[in-house]
Amino acid sequence: MGLPALEFSDCCLDSPHFRETLKSHEAELDKTNKFIKELLKDSKTLITALKNLSSAKRKFADSLNEFKFQCIGDAETDDEMCIARSLQEFATVLRNLEDERIRMIENASEVLITPLEKFRKEQIGAAKEAKKKYDKETEKYCGILDKHLNLSSKKKESQLQEADSQVDLVRQHFYEVSLGYVFKVQEVQERKMFEFVEPLLAFLQGLFTFYHHGYELAKDFGDFKTQLTISIQNTRNRFEGTRSEVESLMKKMKENPLEHKTISPYTMEGYLYVQEKRHFGTSWVKHYCTYQRDSKQITMIPFDQKSGAKGGEDESVTLKSCTRRKTDSIEKRFCFDVEAVDRPGVITMQALSEEDRRLWMEAMDGREPVYNSNKDSQSEGTAQLDSIGFNIIRKCIHAVETRGINEQGLYRIVGVNSRVQKLLSVLMDPKTASETDTDVCAEWEIKTITSALKTYLRMLPGPLMMYQFQRSFIKAAKLENQESRVSEIHSLVHRLPEKNRQMLQLLMNHLANVANNHKQNLMTVANLGVVFGPTLLRPQEETVAAIMDIKFQNIVIEILIENHEKIFNTVPDVPLTNAQLHLSRKKSSDSKPPSCSERPLTLFHAVQSTEKQEQRNSIINSSLESVTSSNTNSILNSSSSLQPNMNSSDPDLDVLKPTRPNSLTPFRKAKALYACKAEHDSELSFSAGTIFDNVHPSQEPGWLEGTLNGKTGLIPENYVEFL
Repeated sequence: MGLPALEFSDCCLDSPHFRETLKSHEAELDKTNKFIKELLKDSKTLITALKNLSSAKRKFADSLNEFKFQCIGDAETDDEMCIARSLQEFATVLRNLEDERIRMIENASEVLITPLEKFRKEQIGAAKEAKKKYDKETEKYCGILDKHLNLSSKKKESQLQEADSQVDLVRQHFYEVSLGYVFKVQEVQERKMFEFVEPLLAFLQGLFTFYHHGYELAKDFGDFKTQLTISIQNTRNRFEGTRSEVESLMKKMKENPLEHKTISPYTMEGYLYVQEKRHFGTSWVKHYCTYQRDSKQITMIPFDQKSGAKGGEDESVTLKSCTRRKTDSIEKRFCFDVEAVDRPGVITMQALSEEDRRLWMEAMDGREPVYNSNKDSQSEGTAQLDSIGFNIIRKCIHAVETRGINEQGLYRIVGVNSRVQKLLSVLMDPKTASETDTDVCAEWEIKTITSALKTYLRMLPGPLMMYQFQRSFIKAAKLENQESRVSEIHSLVHRLPEKNRQMLQLLMNHLANVANNHKQNLMTVANLGVVFGPTLLRPQEETVAAIMDIKFQNIVIEILIENHEKIFNTVPDVPLTNAQLHLSRKKSSDSKPPSCSERPLTLFHAVQSTEKQEQRNSIINSSLESVTSSNTNSILNSSSSLQPNMNSSDPDLDVLKPTRPNSLTPFRKAKALYACKAEHDSELSFSAGTIFDNVHPSQEPGWLEGTLNGKTGLIPENYVEFL
């Protein structure tokens, strides 16, 4: 039931019913007044809490914005860059949201607190003042009326009339005050229906505006969120593969650390204790030592592994001789003496074990017997890039494309190893391998066929994309923009031997077909990159750094699949030869030399035996004789024809790609056309006009090897002309 109406006619009667009705209205006004006071208190608490929340969120956003991800390796994938940028994107969204929240908070005081306080003070307060006046007039009227009614009738008529007139005036004034009070009470009761609720509605509208702004921010953030989700999933998938590889390498390192030693520019390196003479006697100080056989340079770095700090200045000496220390001549074990050209006296060093001492003495050509600890890690397989190999791959591809192109998890799901080996033995059987018209029997499962294809590629003497180009491909994948990556990989592919390139083209055409059916087989280009990256582009040395580069191997394969038509069906821009470069430099003074930063990364090879080195030199000479007899206008064809047979059983014979002018003969003098600063220890730094001795082809494509001031190193081929 609602409140009964206050009738103005009842003000004159001032009946008990009127008074009860008036009290119910007054009670309602008191309740409204108390509720508004509590609501204002809660509103201020809410606004304070919102300000604290906004401040906390801004601090959270600032923390996100300040943190920078550091990925392992010298470059990041697009997915890693997206993830690294995500924290700044999150911070931007949160800041925009908090800017809108602050506007809502500032508006809340104006649209909610101020109107409610005004209504309570001006309207309800006015009603209370009217009530006080009404109560006062009621008391006055009742008092005068009682006094008037107690007058004696014996009073003079004039006195009685004067008393009656006074009572009438007081009654009339009371009646007017009563009417005004009733009017005010009813007015406030009516006003609260809109003046009380309207500020609340305005406050809620501000909240809705804030939440709508958040909705719009979420919509704008949607594209990045989708991209980030994909990047996170791709990174997680790479992590799972990388983690298993790292764990496998860790186990191998536990079993035999020396077999998996990282390729280093130093002949030998590690910790040694060096005997130092002090005023109170001698002490043994731990040093991290490195030795380079070519320069005979020994570097000793005092270092404390416990504190992780250096214990003094580095010292470098030139080796003169190394002699094993007899056990009975010193109390310490595993010692040997080193004599230096530029330091008087003998330096006594202690190795960490007998085997460690043997390796140090072997590296320094000491008196201990030399044991060749280098082991060729290249796997020996029966698979070859010959007609049989091409037939096997074509048969597998034909079977997959005709029978299983839509099978889910194609190439990702592996077959049973025993079945895979059995299929390979059937395919590689000399009696049937050369037959091109026979297909893989339907009895073999698709997962067995795909596993056999991958296994055959891994059985090749080297990866299909070759060890010597591995770092160059990785470097290309690390370039900043996609166009540069495609261009560099395009060029590198055409520097591969003909058979390698043909096999790679055959495989990429097939993988493109597989990717075109990814809606059915779920094998996107990215998934195929994960599967084939480690197979086609595996590194020569298994290290943690190499495992961290697997993600870039995958990117190389993705680029080959997505751009297979351009890469394999068009010829890349051919770099200028020395003669062409020299001619163009004469014609135009504005010609610029190629940038040193665009050079392929240098691969460090293990030291080879004299017999193998002589065999390599003979191959170099024979290759150069072929170059001499070829035409200068067909350099690309001649370089392709000069590739050694990949079927060679000697894994030490690297592929040579001489692309030099016909006038080049081994071990000649050459003059530098441009200055160049070395980026690796195996390269030479020089200025324009420098003369090099003993210049001859190197194992690196686009590089020569020569001697400068007694030091032998690599020289960019297009930087010199032969004398």
